[in-house]
Amino acid sequence: MTASEYIKHHLGHMTLGEKGSFWSIHLDTMFFSILLGAVFLFIFYRAAKRVTTGVPTGMQNFVEIMVEFVDQQVKDSFHGRSKVIAPLALTLFVWIFLMNIVKLLPYDLLPRIAQIVSGNPDIYLRINPTSDVNATLGMSIAVFFLIIFYSIYIKGAGGFAKEMFLKPFGVWFLPFNFVLKVVEEIAKPVSLALRLFGNMYAGGLIFTLIALLPWWIQWTLGLSWSLFKLLIITLQAFIFMVLTIVYLSMAHEDH
Repeated sequence: MTASEYIKHHLGHMTLGEKGSFWSIHLDTMFFSILLGAVFLFIFYRAAKRVTTGVPTGMQNFVEIMVEFVDQQVKDSFHGRSKVIAPLALTLFVWIFLMNIVKLLPYDLLPRIAQIVSGNPDIYLRINPTSDVNATLGMSIAVFFLIIFYSIYIKGAGGFAKEMFLKPFGVWFLPFNFVLKVVEEIAKPVSLALRLFGNMYAGGLIFTLIALLPWWIQWTLGLSWSLFKLLIITLQAFIFMVLTIVYLSMAHEDH
């Protein structure tokens, strides 16, 4: 492969249907998203089944740290009462972290295995779901629907309508208020999705460029970038979780 062919190959997806079509499905994104979601559920389920009242060790200790960390973020940022917000925040944080961290696996390993198993040297495979805007938009749109649901559930249809049409400039600027509110609400899922996608996509592109360098340079730059990427991976999962909590807290405010 030339350098441009190598980059294009690593930025491509294993696609069901016509590439670029609205109805095409990125099979690699779907597979790794579901697989890592199942890993998350399995780890936390096993830890819950084996929980003890003594000093926690091993996996129970890790799970308790995660639960307490997320619970504290919810207490600090969420001002309503809900049994959904904390489990949702925990799920988003751990799931996104897992989908991000698979990017640190050896870069050509799984794509090469896919080529060998399929017998097709031109097959595409991207193992990092959050570098696909479809995955990040899917999560952010789900959060957006929850925002709308709780806005109506807490404030009532009348209160939600007043918020849409009367804020911030009152009854004399109904159309202008509505346009501003629509833009504000749409900006929430778009910013959530594009922030996560942009960081993960850029990180993957840098890994691709490093892989094109001579091997003795790859080791130095690859290790340095991986350590820095580990910080970005955690930070992006944290930001997505915290913004979700804040947006849902705003939806619960009925004053």
